[in-house]
Amino acid sequence: MRTILITGPGGGGRTAVAAATALAAARTGRRTLVLSADRTDTLGAALATETGPTPTAVTPHLTACRPDPTAGFRDDLAAFQERATSALELLGASRLDPEELTPLPGAEELTLLRALRDAALSERHDLLVVDLPATPQALALLALPEELRRYLRRLLPPERQAARALRPVLGRLAGVPMPAEWLYETAARWDVELAAVEAVVADRDTAVRLVAEPGPAGDDAVRTATLALALRGLRPDMLVANRVVPEAWSPGLVAQQRKILEEWGETYDVRTVVHLGHDPRGADDLAALAVPDAGEAPSAVEWPVVDRLTEDGVLVWHIPLPGAIRDELDLVRRGDELVLTAGPFRRIVPLPSALRRCTVDGAALREGELRIRFAPDPELWPTTR
Repeated sequence: MRTILITGPGGGGRTAVAAATALAAARTGRRTLVLSADRTDTLGAALATETGPTPTAVTPHLTACRPDPTAGFRDDLAAFQERATSALELLGASRLDPEELTPLPGAEELTLLRALRDAALSERHDLLVVDLPATPQALALLALPEELRRYLRRLLPPERQAARALRPVLGRLAGVPMPAEWLYETAARWDVELAAVEAVVADRDTAVRLVAEPGPAGDDAVRTATLALALRGLRPDMLVANRVVPEAWSPGLVAQQRKILEEWGETYDVRTVVHLGHDPRGADDLAALAVPDAGEAPSAVEWPVVDRLTEDGVLVWHIPLPGAIRDELDLVRRGDELVLTAGPFRRIVPLPSALRRCTVDGAALREGELRIRFAPDPELWPTTR
């Protein structure tokens, strides 16, 4: 199934573009699902059809859904309380009633990720269009599965399950209950679910599409988003320049947009969408936007390790980071992981197996690409005799 993740600066019209993209695909006969995480029904306003947690048929081939974070949060917390009864009683904690539960920050993101996973695993659709939140929140959402999986592995390492027979003995020696089997089972289930979401984002049939209005604020947001996506090994398949005004409108605004469009065209595959003079609403307005089709270009980017042992005695890890600034880059090696910081963004990535037996020998930023040199550690690197 083809998946298009659409994001952009707040107020850039990304929801209308997402709705128009889904509607255009459905008109070609593709079974299309469009998802949104907005608490307010901006997707329904664009489609002129109310949307909610129950999938709504907009046209014979288009379905819209806006998952409810409240219901999912209540169900998850109720299940946790049920399984953790003994631990809660030990702590003297009072159980929470479903009626007093409200979603915590981040509940919308987790609910959308779960809906994304479920839609991708089903075979009911040919195309999935996801109206992600505004760019900063969308970038955090895309990073969430990887980060949560890392936390789970650190807090509840799978290898500790091998000592399950010793836990009752250790519990008596320590005087406190040890983690119960259900806790490890829950962590393992979460890991599988998060891995499924990671797989959808990294799939070659998944594209990340940026939507921005060609102006100073949109230009800054696009540069920031491109760097953040690159740090996650992603790049936009295209940049949709939304609300491009006709030539007959304000000459100053036309000139400003034209300048930025020319600059964007040097770096991105830019597609323009006209300004209708009002917020799009309904099938006719969405069709008038003439948005680009679903396309086929992948968003994943390779981070290759180049063998230069013969020439220079090092392995070089090439990491594309377009827009990165040398003074805002930072690298820290932590065991078998690399903590990589680019501007305001940070990612902790596992080292490829060959590089784990090496030491960092230096790094350089050239033409928007970070090249990290690794020298083999004589104590760990296999030698020929």
